[in-house]
Amino acid sequence: MKLGPWGINCLEMTGDNEFHNFKNIQEADVILTTPEKFDAVTRHSVKDGGLSFFSDIALVLIDEVHLLNDPRGAALEAMISRIKMLSRISDMSSTPLANVRFIAVSATIPNIEDLAEWLLVTPQGIKRFGEEMRPVQLTTKVLGYAPARNDFLFERRLQNFIFDILMQHSRGKSALIFCSTRKGAQEAAECLSKTAMNLGYSNPFIKSKQQQEKLKEASVAFSDKIIQSCILNGVGYHNGGLCLKDRNLIEGLFLNGDLQILCTTNTLAHGINLPAHTVVIKSTQYFNKEKGLYLEYERSMILQMCGRAGRPPFDDTGTVIIMTRRETVHLYENLLNGCEMVESQLLSCAIEHLNAEIVQLTVSDISLAIEWLKCSYLYVRIKKNPENYGIKRGIPCECLEKHMRDICVQKINELSEYGMIWIDVDGFLLKPSDPGKLMTKFYLKFDTMKLIVKAPESCSLEDVLHIICHSAEIAWIQLRRNEKKLLNDIHSDKEGRLRFHVLGENGKWKKRIQTREDKIFVLANDSLTGDPRVHDLSLSQDASSICSNGSRIAKCMKEYFIYKKSYKGAVSSMLLAKCLHQRLWDNSPYLLKQLTGIGMVTAKALCTAGIDSFESMAEADPRKIELVTGRKYPFGNHIKESLLSLPPKIEIKIEEAECKRQGKSKLIIMLARLPQQVSPRKHHYADMVVGSEEDNVILFHEKIRAEEFSSPYSVTVFVSCPQDGRVTVKADLVFEDFVGLDVHRKHVLSREVRSRMTQSNGNELYAPSYSLPKEIHIIDDDRNTKSKVITDAQDLGETNETLSSAPSFNLLQEEIGEDVFIPEAGETECKSKTEERIFDRIRKKSKSFPTLLSSKAMASSYQPLILKRKCPQENHFELDQSDVHVDDVVLIEEECNETSLKFRGAVETVEQDDGRFSGISNILYDGLRGNRFGQSDTSKLYDNLVNYIQAVRCKTAFPIESDPIPDRQDCHDQKEAPFCGFTSVFSFL
Repeated sequence: MKLGPWGINCLEMTGDNEFHNFKNIQEADVILTTPEKFDAVTRHSVKDGGLSFFSDIALVLIDEVHLLNDPRGAALEAMISRIKMLSRISDMSSTPLANVRFIAVSATIPNIEDLAEWLLVTPQGIKRFGEEMRPVQLTTKVLGYAPARNDFLFERRLQNFIFDILMQHSRGKSALIFCSTRKGAQEAAECLSKTAMNLGYSNPFIKSKQQQEKLKEASVAFSDKIIQSCILNGVGYHNGGLCLKDRNLIEGLFLNGDLQILCTTNTLAHGINLPAHTVVIKSTQYFNKEKGLYLEYERSMILQMCGRAGRPPFDDTGTVIIMTRRETVHLYENLLNGCEMVESQLLSCAIEHLNAEIVQLTVSDISLAIEWLKCSYLYVRIKKNPENYGIKRGIPCECLEKHMRDICVQKINELSEYGMIWIDVDGFLLKPSDPGKLMTKFYLKFDTMKLIVKAPESCSLEDVLHIICHSAEIAWIQLRRNEKKLLNDIHSDKEGRLRFHVLGENGKWKKRIQTREDKIFVLANDSLTGDPRVHDLSLSQDASSICSNGSRIAKCMKEYFIYKKSYKGAVSSMLLAKCLHQRLWDNSPYLLKQLTGIGMVTAKALCTAGIDSFESMAEADPRKIELVTGRKYPFGNHIKESLLSLPPKIEIKIEEAECKRQGKSKLIIMLARLPQQVSPRKHHYADMVVGSEEDNVILFHEKIRAEEFSSPYSVTVFVSCPQDGRVTVKADLVFEDFVGLDVHRKHVLSREVRSRMTQSNGNELYAPSYSLPKEIHIIDDDRNTKSKVITDAQDLGETNETLSSAPSFNLLQEEIGEDVFIPEAGETECKSKTEERIFDRIRKKSKSFPTLLSSKAMASSYQPLILKRKCPQENHFELDQSDVHVDDVVLIEEECNETSLKFRGAVETVEQDDGRFSGISNILYDGLRGNRFGQSDTSKLYDNLVNYIQAVRCKTAFPIESDPIPDRQDCHDQKEAPFCGFTSVFSFL
């Protein structure tokens, strides 16, 4: 703003600004940014010219360069190394980047020569400034105290010394007391307030009645009851747990001088400019959530706190008091005197930054990778202090060079092992792969990306959530002892709120939460219900971090699974990414929380009234909404208007079209945008995914704008459909922002199994249309297989005909190349020529028949012939060996005439050969009755059957001659003369 009147265009790039237009970056004259944000922004759109503005960089100003000694310093170091690399490219020789200048400033830094070497600064460019240059003279003191039983008790005990320190060094002027935790700041303020209140009118923090009246008046405006009581005694506290209104009131009172003592957390040292005469740092340790223990503050943090001491407009002196343990006094004395060495922090995260350089094409081979590492501050310090980086002191410089090359090659090999980059056969050229690009794009750590690469392609929602719980981005979250009871109560889920639960090795719910991954899983599930049971401030912060980082990781997983063509993993990641962003499951009853103006209380009231979806909200009357929620007019109208922020309604239809490709099915997916009275106010993006459920393959994917695609929009996909199976094709339209509006459709493709008996030349066999006599009944046996009687003549190639249940003479499966006789349909009274053909066929096939089971004597009572018909998959009648008995087929005559006596006398047992039953279904002799054939016909049939019996080795009770029955007179006296009293020989069906 200050440089605007001079015609200088400034651009701010910080974490507060989520999106940045590269056009604005190109047009900016000055960019004010943080290292992390600048690194993240420049990682995107490399191919679209995302790094083109680098050529215009002429000056890089680094404030607080001692940040290099902080874990955040790795991003700063990587950015400067990238700029140095690009400035050495020959193509940049004519640009301002070739002569880029670096200016780095710091309050206290001892090894300034190392920074100068890194930034390529000549000795003349190094400027040192002493204490005499300070606008306010600063007095520093480091006080050491005896340790307590634990770190927590030590910090609490320091509160007893703060009042005396303020009385000695503050001199009635403003003071800031930095505490490591929010609760610590609150307790310190309460302790000081009680001490001051006990002094009555001698309260050193109240100078006048006028000040006291202002504090009384201001205390009424605070919503926090503890602050109200502390403010009256001239003491307040400030932390992130206060609401915005209370924080603004506290800051105003302190800046105006009405509030003399302010206890706060270290975040105030970075964000808000609240200078004071005296700064007291109560304990130099803080609780590190990632490691679960107390650690010393970073040096940069201590210096930031000390920088708040001294107010140039009001004071000419300032005082800094550091309260620490006795054994660490010398460390902070060296720090304040400028004796703390600044080391590099790049080695621990070198693999992530090296991958980013390969993705941005600034590093394209091994030599450039080594050159990039030499451009870092790490290369300077590893030569000066190798012990700090795991190298023995005294190693020759050549060995250090080799060690640096080994570090670089090791990192590259790790990236190649997990598919982040591509290396040529010689191991020299480097190219980025899609997983490596995603890792850079979403700013993920390498350990997290390894989990994603190892994830199964058929990931479910629960699997994706488990991967997020084990990610390195939220590894700092720890399970505290005092949190276990609340987490166990939430996980018990007596109300059935949670969608997923922590499972043990036996697959059952865990009764106790035991690890930090379990805690993260429970907090994520609790947040996604829409109505979390967690109200603790610390747990709420953890849940917020889980959802924000988890959404980013899930988006990366979505693009990775799309790259792998994994349908289930991609859809699951899409859904979870936006669910974590909105903190709602897609089936939550509080979906209306996504609309502007609806909070948890309003959403619950609407849900109770049955308004729990966008459709029911659109149909609801505005006055009913106001009545249900207890709000005044025109609240209902505003809520109805907020529906305009939703994307338009879209329908999906799947139609099957004719396909000429063999083995393929053609599907047409249609997208149609439904007409709306008012167009949406915002642009909405959606992912259209078409996939095969059985194969878990993405058949089509496209990202569309819901308001702008040409409706109707059609997509054609070809699906391979197996001959004996089915394929389920699903089409999903998943919106990026809103939960509960996605569209899902599915279509099942299947091919009926058509069993056809074909000849060797491919001709189809048709069953003859003979009809059975009325004495014969066929019963379908479906005990082992489903009854699948073919009734559709088209399935067998017949046109407008119904299959008859008449017998077929296909006794066994035809051998290849064997001629097949197909009898034509006709009358049941067959002619002799036809009969001869039939029995010739029987004789020919009988040679291969095994010995049959013996039959019992036939009953003389009249019963119709009963046959069992099996219906297996081949769709023809077949007899099951386990169900076949010789009594299954019984031939009965109505009248016992002479011919029938001949036939009946021929009843004989048929032995089984080798204990095996032949594969023939039934023997059926049609036409034995005298009223169906003439006497001559009957005699001829008898002759043929006797010959057949001889062929199948059936034993007889009378001697068989060469011409055993010349005129058949002897058969009348042979009661044991065999005939066809055996079953399951002829397979007519």
